[in-house]
Amino acid sequence: MSKTHSGEGQMAQEKPQRDSAFSEAGFTKTIAELKREVTELYSADNIPWVIGYSGGKDSTAVLQLVWLALADLPEDQRCKPVYVISTDTLVENPVVALWVSKSLSRMGEQAVEQGLPLTAHRLTPAPENTFWVNLIGRGYPAPRPKFRWCTERLKINPSTHFISSVVQKHGEAILLLGTRKAESAARAKVMAHYEKKRVRDRLSPNGSLPNSYVYSPIEDWSNDDVWMFLMQVGNPWGYNNKDLLTMYQGASADGECPLVVDTTTPSCGDSRFGCWVCTLVEKDKSMHAMIQNDEEKEWMLPLLELRNRLDPPKTPDADRALRDFRRMNGAVQLFNDRPIPGPYKQNAREMWLRRVLEAQRHIRESGPVEVRDMELITLKELEEIRRIWVVEKHEIEDNLPRVYEDSIGEPYPGRSLDDNLVMGATEMQLLQKICEDDELHFQLVRELLSIEKRHKSMLRRAGLFDALDASFYRNFYENEDDAIERARLRRDALGEAKERAAYELTPIEGSSFLSDDARQ
Repeated sequence: MSKTHSGEGQMAQEKPQRDSAFSEAGFTKTIAELKREVTELYSADNIPWVIGYSGGKDSTAVLQLVWLALADLPEDQRCKPVYVISTDTLVENPVVALWVSKSLSRMGEQAVEQGLPLTAHRLTPAPENTFWVNLIGRGYPAPRPKFRWCTERLKINPSTHFISSVVQKHGEAILLLGTRKAESAARAKVMAHYEKKRVRDRLSPNGSLPNSYVYSPIEDWSNDDVWMFLMQVGNPWGYNNKDLLTMYQGASADGECPLVVDTTTPSCGDSRFGCWVCTLVEKDKSMHAMIQNDEEKEWMLPLLELRNRLDPPKTPDADRALRDFRRMNGAVQLFNDRPIPGPYKQNAREMWLRRVLEAQRHIRESGPVEVRDMELITLKELEEIRRIWVVEKHEIEDNLPRVYEDSIGEPYPGRSLDDNLVMGATEMQLLQKICEDDELHFQLVRELLSIEKRHKSMLRRAGLFDALDASFYRNFYENEDDAIERARLRRDALGEAKERAAYELTPIEGSSFLSDDARQ
């Protein structure tokens, strides 16, 4: 055996095995005690509960535990509301999204039937904040670690808005999460930090939302503990937890997700479900495994291919041809004497829209019955993208309906735009011909026409001159080389000005900073 392998083996042997949360009192007694704790916390006050549910194993375990505990209470003691919230980013793994959607519907029905004060809520980002509106509409490049624009818009804001509304209505809220210390060292550290600030037993302050607290009932469980609970205790809202196990199994690279029988059995749960468009991870292992392990999941292949196209090789010029040399406001910023790429160009944004719509068409035509109505991009998103293109980016030829019809093969179902905002494709082709394919000249004239048309019908033309100034600022360059040269000259001039200012303020050696005359 090589030295490297023997060292790895030694490290593996020395790595401590985490004890099960059930090892001390046994499975039955531990679950009974935890249910008692849940009922005591629920009955201790009138603060409503909000349970975060993603459809994964941890959140399912927490919700199942709470559901069983509440069912043990007399009906007249089930007084305060329990809100189950699930944030759908609209770009979730479609298999998981379908699972969650059906599960939420089932929960609502069973909560009414069983007399539980529980309601299920599917939260989505506002149309102006969705992934496709930002990428295809505004032209934001696919997220990167240094430009992670997606998480707050897609996940944090919808849940924060909901929880804040509960706090505003009731004064406080308790958030129940499936976070566990065994997930990662970083997670354990954060949880330990907030444990020290607990105001009540098991309730930690929420680090981002005032007047809200966090309760993590399974914080000391391992992956194996979660699966043992889900497999041995029936799902109270009528779902089959074995189907959840199968979903995790299909998302594991080796296709294995065994039931836990002893400490030597590998645990299941390293699969990570999330947004299928995510470019913050090196590759979507769960979707890749699903397609690889199940021929019936091959309909997701266009999604995987599109995700990989969004994530270009990690080289400086990988997607430079798709992006403008100017920033969003028209400024040119240099790094090593080259412009930092800005938003996607118009043709790139139209290309991304076409690829999304073509993937949607493929899934509807080739996928199983349950995904025949799947929307990879909603009509509300398309309408917002169209508004941004025409109104904010001044692309008054209004190409979105044409791209939709070419890709889907059906008329665009959106409403018509104000005639004062749009010019026909024929006029735009004539304008391009007049500009002799000078793209910056064409963009400037088109934008000026757009501004003129928008302000033409206004009684009070406030902001007109500011809009004209901004247009000239964005488009006055002769070409990209001219823009780069001007940016260099501006940078050098600013550098010289700073050096001159620093020199003038530096005292001369051997003399006071200011002369006596200057002081007087």
